[in-house]
Parts: sequence; C-alpha cells; structure tokens
Amino acid sequence: MLHRVLPRGRRAFDSLSEQEILALAISSEEDDARIYRAYADGLRADYPGSATMFEQMAAEEDEHRRRLIARHRARFGDSIPLIRREHVRGYYERRPDWLVRPLGIDRTRARARQMEEQAARFYRAAAARTADAETRRLLGDLAAAEAGHIATAGRLESTHAPEEVQADEAETERRQFILTYVQPGLAGLMDGSVSTLAPIFAAAFATGNTWSTFLVGLSASVGAGISMGFTEAASDDGVISGRGSPVKRGLATGIMTTVGGLGHALPYLIPEFWTATMIAILVVFVELWAITWIQHRYMETPWLRASLQIALGGALVLAAGILIGNA
Repeated sequence: MLHRVLPRGRRAFDSLSEQEILALAISSEEDDARIYRAYADGLRADYPGSATMFEQMAAEEDEHRRRLIARHRARFGDSIPLIRREHVRGYYERRPDWLVRPLGIDRTRARARQMEEQAARFYRAAAARTADAETRRLLGDLAAAEAGHIATAGRLESTHAPEEVQADEAETERRQFILTYVQPGLAGLMDGSVSTLAPIFAAAFATGNTWSTFLVGLSASVGAGISMGFTEAASDDGVISGRGSPVKRGLATGIMTTVGGLGHALPYLIPEFWTATMIAILVVFVELWAITWIQHRYMETPWLRASLQIALGGALVLAAGILIGNA
C-alpha cells in the first residue's frame, strides 16, 4: 500500500552523473517547449498576442535542447539515457496544460514565470555538480538564459501583448467569466431566491411549524437546483454561443439556485416561529440586495432599474406566499 504514495524508485539529484544531468536537462527542455506550445494553442483563439509570445518562448527552449544534445553527443555519444523529472526525487514538477484549463491569461503568464525560475535554479545546481569545464560553461549559460527569460518574456509581451492588447485580453477573459459563471449563477440565484419564497412562506403561515417549513424549503431548493442545473446544461453546448462549458454553467446555475432557496429556509431550523420568520424575511432582503449588486456590478444594469425589478418581483412573490398560507 505504501508504495503507491511513497516516491520509491526515484533517484536523489546528488546521485546523478554528468551524463544523467545532461539527459535530464534535455528531457526538461522538451517538456517545457511542449507546454509553451500547448499554452499558445490554448490561447490563440482569444489571446493571439500572448499566443505568439509563448510560441517564441517554445522556440527558445528548442534552441536550449539542441545545445544540450550537441554537448551530450560530444561528451558521451548519441545514446541519451531515459531520465525525466519524475525519476528524480525533489525535482520540480510540471502540470500538463489540460489540468489547468481554461487557460486564464494572468495565471498562464505567472506559471510561465515560475517555470523559468525553476529551470534557472536547476541549471545553477547542475553546473555546481559538473567537473567538465565545457559542460559547466554550457549549464551556467543556460542558467543565465533561463533567468533572463523573465526579462525576455517582458520584451516579448511588450511586442506581442502591449498594454492595449493586454487590456483587450483582460476584457475578453472577464466577458468569458461572466458568460460561463456570472450569468448562469445569477439566473440560479434569482430563481432560487424568488421562486421559493411562495412555497416556503405559504408553508410557514399555513402550518406554523418551523420544521415542516424547513423541509418544504429544503426540498424546493434542492429540487429547483437540480432542475435549473440540468436545464442550463442542456440548453446550450456553448460551441456557437461561446458561453463556455455546459457542465460549468449547469453547476453554477444549480448550486446558486439551491443556495438562493436555502438562504431563507435555514432560519426555520429555529424552533420559535416568529423569530425564524423575521430572520427569514431579513435574509430575503439580503438576497435581493445581493442580486441587485451582481446585476449592477457585472451586467451593468442601472441601480434603480435593478432595484425596482428585484424588489417588486420579490415583494409580489413573498406577499403571494403569505396570503396563500393564511387562506
């Protein structure tokens, strides 16, 4: 059992020979070039300037790999040992790009900077353990090159992703976030907060029993969340509309629908009826204010119009629930 979680079979970095260090550097440069090209492919549709930047960084990693292979051939011949970063204990790891998608532009640039810093540290440590003068010089040059890549990335960024391009890319990312998460989540929060008002307060005033009211609210909230989530996911695959993954939109809608309904159902866990009801009504006002703020903040709806729409709709549904419960 322990062999599944303990890093058995890994070599300590200090135990690597000069040939193995060169082989590790070659495989690392191959991986980094692959990752940069994957970043470029993932960003090209929405962030062409940054995609070009990552393509050029990949080309630089390819040049490093060629220099390392040439040095290995001169020193040890054409047969390069198979050694990769996962074979070395304590060596830095790289996450494949498909694990971090969607590729947020700021996160991707930050990850690239981290990759260059890690590579520079590796080459400095490798150079310190190498006795051959020419190999040591190459590794030292690559350490300086990797450290300089942060500045190079800055220059490439200013060329291919100047401030106006970065502003456009940031706006594109913000718009995608709104389409994938904010709009579906807001629709769910509105549905959960408003549509469950009538059944919860009708049950409260009809029965006067807080536990029964809570069960009604729980079932209404969970049922509405499941229904809204599946409806959102099935309504649009996101390919043509560009609204993003239907699974993510469905989860955002379903979760926020459930949260919106549970907000004013949870107070009925309090045994005292009027205390629970007053707190529930207070929670309703908080929910309606939150919806209004989200509409104004992300959907750019004027405060007055958003307030009137939400307040009027919420008040009508709340009144309907209380009237039906007292009938």
